[in-house]
Amino acid sequence: MKRRDLLAAAALAALPLSSAFAADYPSRPIQMIVPWGAGGGTDAVARIMASVMQEDLGVPVNVVNRTGGSGVVGHSAIATAKPDGYTLGLATVEIAMLHWQGLTELTYKDYDILALVNQDPAGLMVAEDSPFTTAGELLDAIKSNPPGTYKGSGTAQGGIWHIALAGWMLDEGLAPDQVTWVPSQGSASGITDMVAGGVDLVPSSLAEGTAMLDAGRIRALASMSKERQDAFPDVPTLKEAVGSDWTMSVWRGVFAPKGLPEDVKARLTEAVKAAYDSPEYQEFMAGRGLGTIWVPGDEADAFIAASDADFGKVMKAAGLGDD
Repeated sequence: MKRRDLLAAAALAALPLSSAFAADYPSRPIQMIVPWGAGGGTDAVARIMASVMQEDLGVPVNVVNRTGGSGVVGHSAIATAKPDGYTLGLATVEIAMLHWQGLTELTYKDYDILALVNQDPAGLMVAEDSPFTTAGELLDAIKSNPPGTYKGSGTAQGGIWHIALAGWMLDEGLAPDQVTWVPSQGSASGITDMVAGGVDLVPSSLAEGTAMLDAGRIRALASMSKERQDAFPDVPTLKEAVGSDWTMSVWRGVFAPKGLPEDVKARLTEAVKAAYDSPEYQEFMAGRGLGTIWVPGDEADAFIAASDADFGKVMKAAGLGDD
């Protein structure tokens, strides 16, 4: 072998493994894990994100719903996958909550965070045939009846929408379990149960009820946000409806197993940002009433750390978190 060929071979061998790996990345389909059921807000965000990302990456990005364990199953599947760039996940705010309940030791520190891409306030919805036409009427009924008279659903026990409801009850001077929580695999199944008469209310994001709202099957009574949502301008805030200062929101982001090669992480972050900025993503989110937020990985740690600490306080106060 000629001297220059030997030098070239030596130089190639000296390259970091991640660079050699990323040279042909991605070369096969990528899996995006969703910790919640099909049809809900998390599933919707994941599917539009995956659809646009695959055009950029040149390989399929397949969405897989891994439900169960109050979100633990799906979030664990993301964290324990091989950090090679072929498994991603649309993690949710519950990753800042589950460990407070003692359900898992996982926290946001167990992932490489590519970016947060969505944030939505909780809402307050009832079936169209419900006797309640305002949040005030619903609250009066909850206060004047024994605990457990009314039921709510929309996520797992101790999930974000459960905390939204329990926190509101505490803010009104009631027990956090004044309304009995019926666990579900996500907002879609909770709303379906409500329409069927199984529960009385769902406090998930209004965006997750868009299809049923448009079909006249359910009614939106309030938004747990500081201001009215642009997509739902006729729906009052809790402050407007009943004088409550209580607010609550969900956030979602594209996470990967901890330890991605830096160049693979950079390529994926680039693809996520391109998808986020695309007309397809922005138009889909606006059309569904879903909120957009861009918090890149280098800023997401601080954002989630603050969220994690806040949830610890609320969940302990609601009796849903370990001391």
